[in-house]
Amino acid sequence: MTAEASQAGSPEDLAADGGRPLRIALLTYKGNPFCGGQGVYVRHLSRELARLGHRVEVIGSQPYPVLDEGHDGLSLTELPSLDLYRAPDPFRTPKRDEYRDWIDGLEVATMWTGGFPEPLTFSLRARRHLRARRGDFDVVHDNQTLGYGLLGDIGAPLVTTIHHPITVDRQLELDAAEGWQRRYSVRRWYAFTRMQKRVARRLPSVLTVSGTSRQEIVDHLGVRQSRIHVVHIGADTDLFSPDPAVPQKPGRIVTTSSADVPLKGLVHLVEALAKVRTEHPDAHLVVVGKRPEEGPVAQTVERYGLEGAVEFVKGISDAELVDLVRSAQVACVPSLYEGFSLPAAEAMATGTPLVATTGGAIPEVAGRDGETCVAVPPGDPGALAAGLSRLLGDPHLRARLGAAGRDRVLERFTWARAAEGTVSRYREAIARSAGGAVGHLAASRERRATTPAKVTVDQVTADSNRESRATC
Repeated sequence: MTAEASQAGSPEDLAADGGRPLRIALLTYKGNPFCGGQGVYVRHLSRELARLGHRVEVIGSQPYPVLDEGHDGLSLTELPSLDLYRAPDPFRTPKRDEYRDWIDGLEVATMWTGGFPEPLTFSLRARRHLRARRGDFDVVHDNQTLGYGLLGDIGAPLVTTIHHPITVDRQLELDAAEGWQRRYSVRRWYAFTRMQKRVARRLPSVLTVSGTSRQEIVDHLGVRQSRIHVVHIGADTDLFSPDPAVPQKPGRIVTTSSADVPLKGLVHLVEALAKVRTEHPDAHLVVVGKRPEEGPVAQTVERYGLEGAVEFVKGISDAELVDLVRSAQVACVPSLYEGFSLPAAEAMATGTPLVATTGGAIPEVAGRDGETCVAVPPGDPGALAAGLSRLLGDPHLRARLGAAGRDRVLERFTWARAAEGTVSRYREAIARSAGGAVGHLAASRERRATTPAKVTVDQVTADSNRESRATC
């Protein structure tokens, strides 16, 4: 038994790894669990950390995280912003009585000038909150806020997850932008990435979700590779599982996508669908996401006359989402880049065969072409069409890849494994922080021993207080 475990009390008091249960502050500046990987990450990781015996307090801003109920030690603390991007009035101007402090003023001013303020302003609010609660947490886990407010002393050791550098999204949007005004708008919106780059370089412990993301963090953010640790995330394999009772819809292809974000490659999938329908007239696409009223995707649907063959669904429950994926003959991830790809893992977990691009970390999740998926180059509608047609026309291949994909996820990509790996990094950060405090104390003693000085009663008392705090 470790020294940490021996100090924790009876075996009933220990966490699943045999160590002392940890008090974890899990920060997320955006927590929507149904749209965007950050909210999904917080929801599932917090649940599994609680299952391992730890106390997890999720501290989040709007849209607030939704946590799974029925788990002891799991709670939500709301840290409200001005919610400037809420539906149905995004980019709103708050009323005078809504302003509470200078951080609110900074948030509005940044929005007014075309920037995205939430990473910075959430970090400042989180810093204030955490420092007021010093001693309540053993570790603080930041979910890709990367704001200035989280530098320095925040009351507990810091571990940060970077799913992938947002500079990748910025470059892809710039590449797709038409005209200098649109390019200026993109640069201004993504101005916060300069802050994130500066903050990332000063972080002691970074978690990321794939080897590809790890290299991107080194290349784009300048973080030392020795500070970055890969902890794969995954699917809820109890929820995302095969169910033969759900009938498959002939020709159904399903994807999850933010409609007009170039990174997600939806426009290429719509183009591919037009080609696929020349061989498979019943082929149709269901997109889990908001229907775009204008932009490249809407234009492409109209150009190819696909209004009746492309359906968008949003706001569905977990159970409805799982049944939708089960009902598809093929799932597709057409992204130009992904730092991990939860939709790929979730589709594979249901046993639905997958067509996926090789953008970013997707091959790490989906596996090799012909073994666990059909893999195609990113940004290539012709290759996507060929892969989709291949699967739609071969039921034996669909069955083989579907079963192999499920096995791959069970072996490598589950939230339980993600939580275990994350706890290991928490304990390393706590130990490193304690070691640093002891080292600082030893250096102070050595300086006092080698520097002649008059020692007063007040100085001795102050040194004793510092030692007590350092060894608590």
